[in-house]
Amino acid sequence: MTTEELAYEALPGLGAAPLWRFYGNLFPAQPKSRAVPYRWSWQELRPLLLHFSQTLSLEEAERRVLMLVNPGLTDPPATVNTLYAGLQVILPGETAQAHRHTSNAFRYILEGSGAWTTVNGERVFMAPGDLLLTPGWHWHDHTHEGDAPMIWLDALDYPLVNALEAGFYEKFHQRLQPVTRADDAGSRQFLHGRLNPVWLSQDGPNSPVTRYTWQETQRSLEGIADTAAGSDVDGIVLEYTNPWTGGPVMPTIGCRVQRLRPGFQGAGRRHTASTIFNVVRGEGATIVDGVRLEWAEHDTFAVPGWASYRHLNASASDDAVLFSYSDEPVMRSLGLYRTEDADPGA
Repeated sequence: MTTEELAYEALPGLGAAPLWRFYGNLFPAQPKSRAVPYRWSWQELRPLLLHFSQTLSLEEAERRVLMLVNPGLTDPPATVNTLYAGLQVILPGETAQAHRHTSNAFRYILEGSGAWTTVNGERVFMAPGDLLLTPGWHWHDHTHEGDAPMIWLDALDYPLVNALEAGFYEKFHQRLQPVTRADDAGSRQFLHGRLNPVWLSQDGPNSPVTRYTWQETQRSLEGIADTAAGSDVDGIVLEYTNPWTGGPVMPTIGCRVQRLRPGFQGAGRRHTASTIFNVVRGEGATIVDGVRLEWAEHDTFAVPGWASYRHLNASASDDAVLFSYSDEPVMRSLGLYRTEDADPGA
């Protein structure tokens, strides 16, 4: 063995490595996500979710959730590199144990009625199309007093929080936390455009709105769509905002909703933010780096960071509506957000 070979062999035992052998991997010319473009079928997953809700007791599965695992991110499971999505069901008469964690979370309601989540003492009611926030380290539990299954899209930033090794978790000392605030207080006080209650002040980085109702969202989409051309990439696209700051609803997650007019053929784009979409209504396709993802109502699909994409509305007569969330707030706060026109292919 040569002296050079001996020198290389000695480095691992000393906790060192030669940069010149790793330089190209450490500083790539452009990002390449381990996540891949992928679609999760609502029509195929919903029956399985309902099956497990009937066959598993709460003792066997406290949270009955089907994780939406990207084929490129299986260990640990994630939907895109920084974010997670899952389909959760709760049955009539059931409750879910109160707990809290440092990961930010939200629920986007897909079907059902008669359920609520209690967040830091406030009951927040659920209806399809509603966006319910559960910021990090807020106590939350669920109760269902309706007569049919309640299903929602669960979203968390735990892949990011765990990568930063900053995750904490704690159970409440009782199954359900006491109600200490008026029902839907956050929405009733703040969901009024730019009219904020002056007797309150900003408390933390998260939006004080606990529920962005579909009724308000739909009204905004329909009203603006009659007066604006919108984006050639994303159509009529609106962002859910923090009324204190005008910025994203949480420091790590930005949420948007977009309306694609009949026959919409979007321009191509790419950006460093990773995005998860859920189809509110309509049918169409999104082409991501040459992969055509056909989607229909309540399907979920992933567009990894720096992947080229464009949206297509398959209907010549009906709108398509997409809800999405991304890690764009993180990218912007770190100075890493970049975007450019790009052709994703056919």
